[in-house]
Amino acid sequence: MTSSPYTFQVTIDAAQPHVLADWWAQALGWTVEPQDADFIRSMLAQGFASEAETTEHRGALVWATGAAINHPDGAAPRLLFNQVPEAKTVKNRVHLDLRSAAPATGEELDRLTALGATRVGEGRQGPHQWVVLADPEGNEFCVAVAELS
Repeated sequence: MTSSPYTFQVTIDAAQPHVLADWWAQALGWTVEPQDADFIRSMLAQGFASEAETTEHRGALVWATGAAINHPDGAAPRLLFNQVPEAKTVKNRVHLDLRSAAPATGEELDRLTALGATRVGEGRQGPHQWVVLADPEGNEFCVAVAELS
């Protein structure tokens, strides 16, 4: 039996999925995926969803437990931020490695920390160097850099 190749999205646990999706969209230069308020209202009216499953974010009706962002050209997997009740307590088992056409500079690291990232560490393997940061909810991610400082 032959199976088709999978596609995937990356799901990140979050206490506040809409706030974290906004943060990551700004950090990556991606866009927050719009949610269809008319569809949500229809699900409420038909009894398929309850008011408790919705919230308002930035003046729009949205599903309470999830938000997603997309690369502007669709060149990367969708990132879904999924609400969970518990806080992050240990190192991620999976994390994002951010790379661009040119390695990040100190200015880019300053931009990310000004947005709310915190510096966790740094690493090097052969010619490759990176800085480990954490998003506002503590999820670690790495940024390829030209030179460690």
